[in-house]
Amino acid sequence: MEAGASTADPGAQALAARVREVLLDGTWIANTNWQDQIRQTSWTDARRPVASLNSVFTLTVHVHYYVAGILDYLRTGKLRISDQHSFDLPPMEGPQDWDQLRDRFAADGEAFVQAVAGLSAEALDAVFVDPRYGDCRRNIDGLIEHSYYHLGQVVLIRKLLAETAAS
Repeated sequence: MEAGASTADPGAQALAARVREVLLDGTWIANTNWQDQIRQTSWTDARRPVASLNSVFTLTVHVHYYVAGILDYLRTGKLRISDQHSFDLPPMEGPQDWDQLRDRFAADGEAFVQAVAGLSAEALDAVFVDPRYGDCRRNIDGLIEHSYYHLGQVVLIRKLLAETAAS
């Protein structure tokens, strides 16, 4: 499932633009993106719980897990991630850990955009791991939708944290 095996498909470039929009630097759909939100979140706030909601840190790890895992699949043709591990959290003991996670998320997000942009029409239409998962295009669309879902949660959690700090 290597990118660039044949000519990149215009549909792949459109998907890549949508991935860039949600992960890296877009504002069209949600008026924000993952990088904007996590770069504005201190490491203290990132791990601060709000009621029974996941923390910004937890959601960032979760979404990054899928970005990195599907990127690895696009590069190797092997899926080495599992839903059951998508909330396994690494330690975050200080600001440097939060900075490293944000930097890895940005780098993997950019690499993912480039990998998707280079996919051929055949690669987009190819089975993703197993026929029950559909094709590659469907799974990239799913990652985009999943990322927006959790981005909305992050925006709301950050607003709740700001309200709590103000009172």
